[in-house]
Amino acid sequence: MTTVHEPIAAAVELAVWPASTTERRPGDLAVGGVPLAEAADRFGTPVYVLDEAEVRDRCRTYRDAFPDADIVYAAKAFLCRAMAHWTAEEGLGLDVCSAGELELAVTTGFPAERIVLHGNAKSPRDLDTALRLGVGRIVIDSPSEIARLAAAVGPDGHQKVMVRVVPGISAGGHEKIRTGTDDQKFGLSIADGYAQHAIARILDQPQLELTGLHCHLGSQITSVKPYLVAVRRLVGLMARLHEQHGLVLPELDLGGGHGIAYRPGEPALDLTALARKVRAELVDACTTAGLPVPRLIIEPGRAIAGPAGIAVYRVLSVKHTGEHVFVAVDGGMSDNPRPALYGVRYAPRMIGRHSTAARARVTVVGRHCEAGDILAADAELPADVRPGDLLAVPVAGAYHLSMASGYNLVGRPPVVAVRDGSARLLVRRESLEDIRSRDVGL
Repeated sequence: MTTVHEPIAAAVELAVWPASTTERRPGDLAVGGVPLAEAADRFGTPVYVLDEAEVRDRCRTYRDAFPDADIVYAAKAFLCRAMAHWTAEEGLGLDVCSAGELELAVTTGFPAERIVLHGNAKSPRDLDTALRLGVGRIVIDSPSEIARLAAAVGPDGHQKVMVRVVPGISAGGHEKIRTGTDDQKFGLSIADGYAQHAIARILDQPQLELTGLHCHLGSQITSVKPYLVAVRRLVGLMARLHEQHGLVLPELDLGGGHGIAYRPGEPALDLTALARKVRAELVDACTTAGLPVPRLIIEPGRAIAGPAGIAVYRVLSVKHTGEHVFVAVDGGMSDNPRPALYGVRYAPRMIGRHSTAARARVTVVGRHCEAGDILAADAELPADVRPGDLLAVPVAGAYHLSMASGYNLVGRPPVVAVRDGSARLLVRRESLEDIRSRDVGL
């Protein structure tokens, strides 16, 4: 076991944790006034702990940074009824990708007119549900959707739509989450004319009202520059549409993908700089093109939910294999597939017990039957970490439960909200009975 002789200062370690995080006694971390070890004992492990105040504060930060824009929370990052309720109360819209997400939000009370429906391959049920519930915008992602949607709306109906265009910009933290280039499945290319052709077809459908252009460059973007390039290219397309069709589009949706830090010292997107520079670039580009400035729409997901969540696990075994030390926990890739998918790295911390042992580099692994079931490689933990200890993983609020699977039939973890010293269950643990009840045949 390789010992780390220079422990990281506590303040630096907590830099990626929710603002409410405190350490009352060494090793005793609390979030939202609730000790994480107590939450683990009460609700079991693995468990996701979500700081409600952190979610709300991040919603307000976006509204303050973009006072003249519509902020639309990307529900794919994490959605439950409470999350829909919080974002609605904070004045955000909602971006959904399926009939399931849409129905959950609307039946929770989220106003349908503040919802945007996305998806590169929307099913008939997706479109029918959107029209039945009165969704505010539908983002057209392929030419085939135009005729299908127009037929579903009917000659006397009306639906506001946007077109997702591909500006030909490579941005994002991993090749699998870069969506602004022409070599992936999303959107319609500006470069080859498919976007312009689709827009012309939409204009021939009187029941479809084209309100603007949409683009999403990718995820985990930490530089402002790609967004500025996207603004210039989209305004250029808007200018050509005005020239060809006399069209003036009132909205421009720049998507989301705003990068956050998962470990202390990692870069994150500067939201203040993004807002200031995007606004200046948009005004300048529209002035040059002789166009009115459209209303911006911004779609953060990870940047709101991610830093508000903590995953808490219990150590099941510690295994020494050659020079490697494997610390196995009671969760893994079924509740967090992101390290296996994208190589994401986390900074777990031992909680509930104060250790004076030196730090050691270990690999935190899951319980699943895959060699790639690794939650944190090269993690720094006390050298005396042992079975029964608790590990907390910060920045676990986005793309964990929403991407969780039923692998090995272990059941998905619960979600617990914390605020002002109290904890309440938002999503219960998936039980063996839940799993059995879906298995209806022999």
